[in-house]
Amino acid sequence: MDHSSWFSLLGLGKYDYILGSILVLFILVCAARIIKKNLSQEGSELPDERFSIRTIFEILTIDFLLDLLSNILGSREKAKKYFPLLGTSFFFILVSNLLGIIPGFLPPTGNFNTPVAYAIVIFFMYNYYGFKENGISYLKHFAGPVIFLAPLMFVIEVISHLVRPVSLSLRLFMNITGDHMVLGVFTDLVHYIIPAIFIALGIFVSFLQAFIFTVLSTIYISLSITHEAEIE
Repeated sequence: MDHSSWFSLLGLGKYDYILGSILVLFILVCAARIIKKNLSQEGSELPDERFSIRTIFEILTIDFLLDLLSNILGSREKAKKYFPLLGTSFFFILVSNLLGIIPGFLPPTGNFNTPVAYAIVIFFMYNYYGFKENGISYLKHFAGPVIFLAPLMFVIEVISHLVRPVSLSLRLFMNITGDHMVLGVFTDLVHYIIPAIFIALGIFVSFLQAFIFTVLSTIYISLSITHEAEIE
């Protein structure tokens, strides 16, 4: 399978995934500026009546992401509080995944370093939110419900938490790599009609993996900020 891209043709293949991530960031910044500009215009309404890039982001943000986060976190207020992290994560992963469907580009998430970076950010942030919300009492989450089992539970919980970023990154990396590989193989074998089926599948997988990553990240935050964990 050919892993060449436009960046490879420019002699920058070694930095393909870094440049791809920068391109994704550029796309999202441009989209955000367009939406902000449209919303700042006099007479602008929400949602937009016309189908546009703003409409797509509004549907994904308001009708999908905020409702999803509200259901997991328990309230709209909490969803809005953690949306900057989780929303950015969702859109960055989604666009990174979709980039690999465009001929001449490789998905940044197809390089293990990229999903690992995403997962590490989530790992540090949900622990940060846990300490911010609960203070030192956050450590009770690691002790379990029974005091005499606290030493054993602490070791188990620490291992469990360390496995989370590994699981997040491996799941995203392997699914996107496998999908891109299948698309590439069938595109090389058959140039018409059949690749369209796998392009549609690739779009579905891109959304699904961004969705799963965001849901798991939200669950980790929800568990870290709860006040219900007490040692008996």
